[in-house]
Amino acid sequence: MLSIDKTLSSSKEVLLNYFRERASESLEELRQLYGSIDYKRLASEINTAITSTRNNLILAVLQTADSEDWSLEEKLRAVLMATYTSYVVMIDFRNEVWAYDYMSFSRRIGELWEPFCKLCFEYPVNEISLFVPPLFSEVKASLTKEMHGYIDQLNIASEQKADLRKCYDKVWSMVDAGQIKLELDLHFISEGQKIVADFKSGFGSNEKGNTNRLLLVASIYKNLEEGYRPILLVRSEEDRNNNYFQTLKISRVWEAFCGPEAYAKISEFSGFDLKRWIQENIRWETDFQASTTRHLADKELIDYLRW
Repeated sequence: MLSIDKTLSSSKEVLLNYFRERASESLEELRQLYGSIDYKRLASEINTAITSTRNNLILAVLQTADSEDWSLEEKLRAVLMATYTSYVVMIDFRNEVWAYDYMSFSRRIGELWEPFCKLCFEYPVNEISLFVPPLFSEVKASLTKEMHGYIDQLNIASEQKADLRKCYDKVWSMVDAGQIKLELDLHFISEGQKIVADFKSGFGSNEKGNTNRLLLVASIYKNLEEGYRPILLVRSEEDRNNNYFQTLKISRVWEAFCGPEAYAKISEFSGFDLKRWIQENIRWETDFQASTTRHLADKELIDYLRW
């Protein structure tokens, strides 16, 4: 039985063995249900099973941390280690039932980075709080009411006021409200400042549509009275000279950071040095099963493991 205590944050091997045993049990049950031929179904189901195991473990960690009055950093360190070791086993077992290729592996590693970083904000050392972002429909209604009120106070003829309202409404009609989602990856309050953040593992070769959306969303946030501060955090330092990254960085609506600068911002807001934790604890190649590491090396995928 796995013991839940403060040593969990440094018990990598114990956690790896725990997740592997649970995953092996789940995979055996899944193969009895679906066989081994439907490898895509198996891959999806084993990921779900390991995620469920991780969520249950973290819930136990949080309950124990609260009852035993762990420090905020002790709690975060335990959650990070549980999450990382679950990632290792998830990749191992996914690769066992459906071997990774270039596209699937590069995408998967990128998908895991964002939620891993967000743990520092979900269980912060500093005093920050998460908040729910506004709906675009609410923002539109509020701005429309404000503008119509301003127009009504103007010392002009009623016909002119009606024309101005029509012109204003026409601008909104050009914007497809169904395509605008103000929700970004993270929304939190730090020292009274509302901050909206978006994470990207790296920029692909065709990010024009997403870049335009990010510019629009950040522009809306910047023009709201609450004084939102949009921040973009990019994992890959190689993207420093990427055209899409530079477009966002010089836009004046985004504060954009990549590589070490992104990790420095995470540390500044959350109070935890995530980059240092990664350097001290993450060893993908040696933590994987040997067969996984060999496969990734043979396929020249090791470089995607650089967090």
